[in-house]
Amino acid sequence: MSINIQIWVEISHQASFRAGGWAYVLAEGSSRLGAAGGDRSASAERIALAALVAALTAAPAGASVEVRSASPAVLAAARGLAPDAEPPNQDLELWGPLAAALAARRVSFAPAVNAPRSPSAFALAWAELARDKGKTAPFKAAIPKANLAKAGVPA
Repeated sequence: MSINIQIWVEISHQASFRAGGWAYVLAEGSSRLGAAGGDRSASAERIALAALVAALTAAPAGASVEVRSASPAVLAAARGLAPDAEPPNQDLELWGPLAAALAARRVSFAPAVNAPRSPSAFALAWAELARDKGKTAPFKAAIPKANLAKAGVPA
């Protein structure tokens, strides 16, 4: 039996401050889970990789997962996972856990639309908050269940 999970992943990056934040919303049936994190001195690509690692490791092994994102950096990282892609030479400490998470799950990627009241817009708002908190020190927190109830995940 496979577990079907949808995950919306978004990032927010300020190049001038080299600060970025990420957030994800995971939906499995009527269950919701989410987290956000941020860091300073990080590229958009690094923030996207951190977001994917956090989101995919939150899904159980053996699950069938669809990752949706409107963030170009997240979709670019997904393209970097293709079998014909060149091997990475940066952020190897994130690529390793990401490869392990992918090996344990059936994962597909799809673009999302960042429409108002959508899970992508919800995740982006949390990513912006995490980016701002991450400007002073690394930040990571679970998104409260009361907030996740307003994430706009389709039934």
